[in-house]
Amino acid sequence: MATIRKRDGKKGVGYQVQVRIKGGDVETASFKSLTKARLWAQSIEASIREGRHFTGSESKKFTLSDLIDRFLMHPSLKAKTKIQYTPQLLWWSKQLGPLKLSDISPDKIASQRDKLLKSGNKTSTANRYLAALSSAFSMAVREFGWIETNPCTKIRKLTEPRGRTRYLTKNECSRLLDECEKSGVRELLIIVILALNTGARKNELRWLRWTDVDLHKGTLLFRDTKNELFRSVPMVGRGLKFMREWGKVRLLDTDLVFPGKNPKNPVLFEKSWRTALKSAGIEDFRFHDLRHSSASYLAMNNVSVRTIAEILGHKTLSMVQRYSHLSSEHLRSEIARTMEALDL
Repeated sequence: MATIRKRDGKKGVGYQVQVRIKGGDVETASFKSLTKARLWAQSIEASIREGRHFTGSESKKFTLSDLIDRFLMHPSLKAKTKIQYTPQLLWWSKQLGPLKLSDISPDKIASQRDKLLKSGNKTSTANRYLAALSSAFSMAVREFGWIETNPCTKIRKLTEPRGRTRYLTKNECSRLLDECEKSGVRELLIIVILALNTGARKNELRWLRWTDVDLHKGTLLFRDTKNELFRSVPMVGRGLKFMREWGKVRLLDTDLVFPGKNPKNPVLFEKSWRTALKSAGIEDFRFHDLRHSSASYLAMNNVSVRTIAEILGHKTLSMVQRYSHLSSEHLRSEIARTMEALDL
């Protein structure tokens, strides 16, 4: 709330304006005109409401490009996160990079985000771009001290469509595994079987290391997970059999289970994967849908939602509720028991 005080001085009448900022700070300015004093107060209050008012000089010194460059070089940024964020943040730098941080408002950010939608991107993509920018602004608030608030927090997240539940039918699964075996890329067959066996994400499998594989107990330990929690999952059947065979021919100059041509990096199998899908006549299917397939098979065999969440590594049950419609028998028995008790 702005306060305007009239001052009588040697040079005539003046007006002093004070606007109290969140946190106890006060912005002050003096004017000879009451109209100008009121306009200034209104502009400060408007900028506070819009989340673009910063009292520090740092926000007027650094540009968004400065922030993005420093953020991407920060030692706490994981290599995988940096790879994911770099193209997104470079896009933001191209759109708003020259602007001072003090001039970047939620409205300007939202307007640029909407350009992504107009150019044909999905709402989920626009949300990911905004999340990347928000991470940079959060670091500017918490660590750099360049700004006081993150303008991205005032932007409402776009509604995304419900998650896919596309999974392989028994016939599709058989055809796909046959084509993976015919591909000649042994890693592809093993990785696909492990994805169906464990519900693991693609990069969890690609970056798997032998130190996290227990062939005796038949378990895999995933360390670099999406929610940053370790997850141990058992291997059974063909997955365990193939991994034990694969372990006998492992390379000695790398700890990666599936190394690429450069042993320091994991194998790239996208081309072989797409070829196998095409040869198997399977359409509208992504590698991540193997994870959905694994969860769906468990649900159809009456495995509880809580157990499926534990296997997939979800923190909450809401992410696996999408599979509950595939198994109603466990609900039927519980309802029948309850109705019997009520004599209904």
